[in-house]
Amino acid sequence: MQKLTAKEEDIMSIIWKLKKTFVKEIMPELKESLHYNTVSTIVRNLEEKKFVAHKAFGKTHQYYPLVSKEEYSKLIMQLNSQRFFGGSYKNMVSFFAENEKISKKELEEILELIKK
Repeated sequence: MQKLTAKEEDIMSIIWKLKKTFVKEIMPELKESLHYNTVSTIVRNLEEKKFVAHKAFGKTHQYYPLVSKEEYSKLIMQLNSQRFFGGSYKNMVSFFAENEKISKKELEEILELIKK
């Protein structure tokens, strides 16, 4: 599995949300206005990368995810951990704590999850 571009991630998020969708149903969900052909090309790229597959209905295709959001999130967390924190999740959590992006309560909840 490979990292997606920002636009691919945006469209993949919509596909995860909708579960099964046609390109025309993706269009109104987009944050920025893109041409139909652009969205269609991005979805086909996602299919080539094996992130989505389709079911044909005549000349139109209904797309659905092959990779779950959770699987992709794990990949991104691993890549970011390697890239920015030397592979250390401790350093990553410390970064968020030091920059006040995670509260004491959230850290305590994480500790409880670890204990279980």
